[in-house]
Amino acid sequence: MAFKDFWRMIRDVFSNKNILSISLSSAIYNFVGMTWRPFWPMYLKENLGATVTIIGLLSAIQSVENMLFQLPGGILADRYGRKKIIIWGTFLRTFSPIIYLFAPSWEWIIIATIINGTMSLYTPAFNSLIADSMPKKSRGTGYGAYNTITGLPNIFSPIIGGIVMDSYGYIEGLRTFLILQIFTSLLVTYIRWRFMKDISDSTESTMKKKELPSLNIVKEYPKNLKVMLIVAILGSISMRLVMNLGNLYALDVLKLTNTQLGFITTVVGIISTLFALPSGMISDRYGRKNNIMLSRISNPITMMFIANTNSFETYAAMRFSNGLAMAIGGGGIAAGGPAWNALLADIVESKKLATVIGMQSTLSSLFGFPAGILGGWMWEVYSPQAPYYLSGIVGLIAAVMFWFGFDEKEAKEEKNAPKFDQTIKTFVDNNTKNQSQRN
Repeated sequence: MAFKDFWRMIRDVFSNKNILSISLSSAIYNFVGMTWRPFWPMYLKENLGATVTIIGLLSAIQSVENMLFQLPGGILADRYGRKKIIIWGTFLRTFSPIIYLFAPSWEWIIIATIINGTMSLYTPAFNSLIADSMPKKSRGTGYGAYNTITGLPNIFSPIIGGIVMDSYGYIEGLRTFLILQIFTSLLVTYIRWRFMKDISDSTESTMKKKELPSLNIVKEYPKNLKVMLIVAILGSISMRLVMNLGNLYALDVLKLTNTQLGFITTVVGIISTLFALPSGMISDRYGRKNNIMLSRISNPITMMFIANTNSFETYAAMRFSNGLAMAIGGGGIAAGGPAWNALLADIVESKKLATVIGMQSTLSSLFGFPAGILGGWMWEVYSPQAPYYLSGIVGLIAAVMFWFGFDEKEAKEEKNAPKFDQTIKTFVDNNTKNQSQRN
């Protein structure tokens, strides 16, 4: 790619009002959030009396919230527009840090986790709005631009948070940052209300407002979409086994200081930010599958290596590798990374993209729900390393399924989209026919 072509693509992406407003507002929110989130599990354990199994339970509750809210969020976004759903979801997440701030024990965190789960309502709308705002040939770059901008806070915030926690303790540090988080949520809500604009015409949806998609539609998914769904489910299980335990492992098992953990998280943020945009551009030019496979293989392998680390240096090396995997293709997260999101947008029509993303996230959360509890239980009953080994095994199974099951050539030719459109049409026609018979 010539330099002028590279620069033109960058300019086109960053001149897009929607991508800029979404990315910058997310970056503002993440800047505050990443000062305290790496230390939150340790705060739960040391100050609110939560066991490791309880921390896993809180992760599982969050999975349930994703299951409950993402599919309705996708449906609402396809029907009524992305902007409304994003703004309401952004506003609702203002309330969870308020409860975090005043919680006297871990039981109160359950309520906050439930409220915080409502923010998943707008996740499908987020991904769909980015896809709507960019031409197909630039979707990977658009997602990469979003990941780049939102990843910038990870360069500064974790090390700031680590220094504050070591200097003032978890209680004073967390309270200070949570107050900032509350005001930041309100600011982000205003920015998105003021500057975002819907692109797709939700009124053209082939799904009637009284018709809701069901699991029967999943049975009729085209092959590539089914493969992505299964891989997303396995990836969700793999990551949720250890998602809330990683920082606790560093602080409680390896005995790293908060500043050391903050430094590692900062470098991971630098890696993710530097590679997110190039990764998206490479996927636009050379295809999505190789990017996704690289991350799907390296992510579970690093999980297994983390279980064998015993020092700051080795743990840092594994986290850096994991950060690179996440930037390139999304790692083990159900739907993440420029290549993964762009690939999904390639094979699903825009009018139905948010609903499909919601269905994928819902099923991933449904099957991933027990994984958080299982990971905490394995930590306490067997060893802190046990959930990492299981996470790696499940992640590698997902990688093998994606490599042999997904046909990128078929996706490029867009053979799936017409099939899926016909599935939706058939579903609606059948429901309409049944309704007429009942009447």
